[in-house]
Amino acid sequence: MDVTINGARLNVEVYGPEDGPVLIAHHGGGGIGSLAEPKGTFGPLADRFRVIVFDARGCGLSEGIAPYSHEQWAADVDGLRQWAGADKIVVAGGSYGGFIALEYAVRYPEHVSAVILRDTSPDGSNLELAFENARNQDRVEINWDNFNRYWSGNIYNDQDLKERWAEIIPLYDFEYDPVVSAARVEAGIYRHEAHNWCFQHNWGVYDVKPQLPGVTVPILVTVGRRDWVTPVSSSETIARLAPNAELVIFEKSGHSPQFEERDEFQRVIRDFLDRAIPATTNA
Repeated sequence: MDVTINGARLNVEVYGPEDGPVLIAHHGGGGIGSLAEPKGTFGPLADRFRVIVFDARGCGLSEGIAPYSHEQWAADVDGLRQWAGADKIVVAGGSYGGFIALEYAVRYPEHVSAVILRDTSPDGSNLELAFENARNQDRVEINWDNFNRYWSGNIYNDQDLKERWAEIIPLYDFEYDPVVSAARVEAGIYRHEAHNWCFQHNWGVYDVKPQLPGVTVPILVTVGRRDWVTPVSSSETIARLAPNAELVIFEKSGHSPQFEERDEFQRVIRDFLDRAIPATTNA
């Protein structure tokens, strides 16, 4: 459905009981992500939660109205919370969506009951580690001009974004399957304006580490052992700074344990939520 939040038309899908605790999941990949991934990851929780997934402004099928800043994307999450009529929510996000989940938690702490993170970072320092990991891998030959344009937000158009993503997607999985990766590339929706904004405007100022000690709600931090772009060390930093965080490392995953170790990932998030949001209460 289309829902207008903070002046932008967003593509939104809602699952689960109307009186269930609300979970809002933000997709990753500013400019390359959509609600498809969080729908697959958190949709199964609709047996107990009211699960809301959406395309962020400038992404997927949602309207492209700048700014595509962390502040604006977090404000849009809060707009969805208000639209859903919830006082508190579980906020979830993976990869770039984890940035926004953390941003929401530090900006709107009074409206957060729990946080679920997957393969993310509390600041932009992971990019330096990602470049080092890319230099040291032998899975794919890197076109460094294209690589640098991608990570500096200098993409020309949507087709250029798709082609650059296709070049680096082999780095993401624990075991590379070219057929699966090619299918993911084709299934994507590419919005280069939002992608460029992420790296031209957001990356250099993103750092929630100073605020994390004040985020006292339960936080689940998950990460794949072989994640090249948001390495385990980034998740360890979050878990160390947030007082009620717990870290789970998926040993046979790269950047996407929600796919690569799906059954175990589902077990972990359900176990966490059963403890953080008991079935007898609402978020």
